[in-house]
Amino acid sequence: MKWRRKMLIAGLMALLILAGKPWSAAAQTRVSIGVTETMETFNPYGDSVSLLYGIWCQVMGCLGTYDFNKGDYAGMLAERWEVKDPNTWIFYLRKDIRWHDGSPLTADDVVHSFNRVRNDPQSKQPQNIAPIAAASAVDKYTVRFTTKEPTAPLVEYLFDRFIITNRAVYEKYGAEADRKYPIGAGPYKFKELIPGQRFVITKNLDYPGMKQMKQAPDELIYRVMREDEQRVTALLNGEIQIAQFIPPHLRKRVESDPNAKATTVDAVEIMFLAMQPKPPFDKKEVRQAVCHAIDRDRIINTLLQGLATRLDGPIGPGQYGYDPNLKPKYDYNPEKARKLLAQAGYPNGVDVELQTPVGRYTLDKQINEAIVPMLNAAGFRAKLLTPEWATLWSNVQAGKTPFYYMGRGSVVDPSVALSQYFETGGSPRIGYSNPKLDKLLAMERQTFEPDKRRKVLAEAMSVITEDAAACFMWRHKMIYGLAKQIDYKPTPSGRIFGEDIRVLK
Repeated sequence: MKWRRKMLIAGLMALLILAGKPWSAAAQTRVSIGVTETMETFNPYGDSVSLLYGIWCQVMGCLGTYDFNKGDYAGMLAERWEVKDPNTWIFYLRKDIRWHDGSPLTADDVVHSFNRVRNDPQSKQPQNIAPIAAASAVDKYTVRFTTKEPTAPLVEYLFDRFIITNRAVYEKYGAEADRKYPIGAGPYKFKELIPGQRFVITKNLDYPGMKQMKQAPDELIYRVMREDEQRVTALLNGEIQIAQFIPPHLRKRVESDPNAKATTVDAVEIMFLAMQPKPPFDKKEVRQAVCHAIDRDRIINTLLQGLATRLDGPIGPGQYGYDPNLKPKYDYNPEKARKLLAQAGYPNGVDVELQTPVGRYTLDKQINEAIVPMLNAAGFRAKLLTPEWATLWSNVQAGKTPFYYMGRGSVVDPSVALSQYFETGGSPRIGYSNPKLDKLLAMERQTFEPDKRRKVLAEAMSVITEDAAACFMWRHKMIYGLAKQIDYKPTPSGRIFGEDIRVLK
């Protein structure tokens, strides 16, 4: 009996020791990730941010995704798709996909999801289906999308963004289904969401092929950590195993730790200064003056330590439709900026308030602290505002923020992003309108021949740039901190999928 008691006590002590360790052999299938975006809603359609699209795609499922390794779109819930005619797309669903309750995923679920994106009062994603007039079930596993007009980049609208939810569950429980019965069809299952703090998902072993992916983590914990020091310290202490968006000046600290490492990826997120066309930004000359006032090269070479690629238009190298000869290009020229302000009727300068996130993007506050004196040197009287991210993001989505620093993620094919931010009737985030641009964007969507479409896209981006609808800044080379036990190649989109993570023995 004494021997058994000693063994029991020893076993309990061992379990206590293991439980106290942030990283142990017993916890090698749990990966915590320090992220900077918002996680505030149980509704898969209730926000429009890159992080949540990635999480919900893993839990609920998406029709497909963009495979950066192959440089092409790949099916997820859809096994293939085809263009029947310029206004008709057919998607064929996989027949081996089951909802987490065991019921089959069907075309009716896809049609239901389309209707929720469009009609759900909480939906922030109607722009993702804007070109589509109707969705219908051809049969149990076939969906037809009919577009309002020919839309060559339709998969860019749907893949990675169009979340599929369960029709039967929603019809039974209504809006309560999102919070109480989040049954998905993806490779991971919903476990817990504490708004503003963490989102926890667990591996779905019934998902086709998942049982063979033994090194993928059994559990993923996305933890909101907007302070750079907080993410780095948590990584080095073993509290998290992946830290997003390490600023350049903290990279050496990560690499000098024997239990951590750093890796980089060229992001396809475009960073820009947005200006709503309201006074004083209703004058093109004022917007152009802002673009000439910013010394982007200086910021890249100093604060960002060269870990960014300057943008001279909406997109950069490697993104679809990129044209290195795009005109005009805004050089750093504060004297020209002052002249443009005078032409706009502000010879004595003008007051502006620039709003920036804090901790959402790499060195966002510090970058804008450097931008303000540049604006002032060019004739502006700029004041920097630093609202809480949730407040700023809510106001931006509602069109209530006249001048702000922001990123637009996952821009592979720019068609969706350009329409969202710059087409008349798109999102109110900028509220820009230009009939000439509208015609060009409609034309590029209707052009299925790639070379011709690239040419129209280039013309559209030239119009946006010349009119200074926004000042395009750079694309970051993102630094991720990893625990030594983690093998992970970050995606240019910034989305983190459990299937891409390997927990090493």
